[in-house]
Amino acid sequence: MNEIVIVGLLAGLFTTLSFIPQIAKISRTQRTRDLSLSTYVLLSVGLLLWVVYGVALRQIAIVLPNTVVLVLSLYIIILKIKNG
Repeated sequence: MNEIVIVGLLAGLFTTLSFIPQIAKISRTQRTRDLSLSTYVLLSVGLLLWVVYGVALRQIAIVLPNTVVLVLSLYIIILKIKNG
């Protein structure tokens, strides 16, 4: 694995970790009123496109983190719809 792939994986790791505090707060408070549903829907569409792009290029540093963040984003959307 070369250095640039490692940089990509680290970038993906930190991007993915950035969603954890938001999910933890939602899980703890059950409040999603201040979250924008349209933001998370647009983000999810973009993430899905990144996953498709990464698969086409066979780049694990694109596919892996964007897939995880997509799942986290979809989870936030579900909680937003569920909790209003």
